[in-house]
Amino acid sequence: MTVPTISLNNGVEIPQLGFGVYQVEPEQTKDATLSALEVGYRHIDTAQMYGNEKGVGEALRESGIARDEIFVTSKLNNGFHAHDDAIKAFDESLDRLGLDQLDLFLIHWPLPGIDIDFVETWTALEEIYASGRTRSIGVSNFQPKHIRRLVQETDVVPAVNQVEVHPYLTQDELRAVNAEHGIATEAWSPIAQGLVLDNPAIAAIADEHGKTPAQVVLRWHLQRGDIVFPKSVTRSRVEENFDLFDFELSGSQIGFINALNKDERTGPDPDSFNYIP
Repeated sequence: MTVPTISLNNGVEIPQLGFGVYQVEPEQTKDATLSALEVGYRHIDTAQMYGNEKGVGEALRESGIARDEIFVTSKLNNGFHAHDDAIKAFDESLDRLGLDQLDLFLIHWPLPGIDIDFVETWTALEEIYASGRTRSIGVSNFQPKHIRRLVQETDVVPAVNQVEVHPYLTQDELRAVNAEHGIATEAWSPIAQGLVLDNPAIAAIADEHGKTPAQVVLRWHLQRGDIVFPKSVTRSRVEENFDLFDFELSGSQIGFINALNKDERTGPDPDSFNYIP
């Protein structure tokens, strides 16, 4: 199965379905990533904060798959927002991953309560991008006001904005702002850490298609245009999350799922989250 791709605003193609390694223990990361690559995933999403970039790199090398066939994302840790610190931290990510180039590098959080403004951090990412050491740059957990500031005050428009999105937090306003500026929306916590899987409406749609609730929710993301990267260390679940391309939700089914929105987060609020590990 060939996963569909989305063309980012700089022309780089990103697989719409990927494999996330958030909360995967470092000692499990190599095997989990190798398993995902064996299933067919060609998009791996990690971060400095996750502490498992090294395992991702080991899996990439052991897989035997050509580097240009795998899209690799990492994200800047919150303690390195100063310009020079950001550049140094990026180079350390390349070292841990054993790569010469990333496909996408993100500011992980906007950190509204710290002294270093995210615009300063973005200028460091612009320099990294200009050097060719990453094919694209973007942001994560940025709110509409953050996106508008970057677009107004800097030269490079983010390629993606990776944010919490699921049926209980559809993020319609934020997705519209992203789209207005040609920014792709990536969805983390796509099944709301499992909270949506017991919803009767989703269960009924799953029964209609002979699929699981998780597959229905992931298919909902894909049909809306989200880039999504579910994670699991269980091979059967990794395979299940990849089996999304032999059915399609109807417009009314998409509407039923959209209507489940509660503006309910499972993770931190970007307007107040200022955690420095």
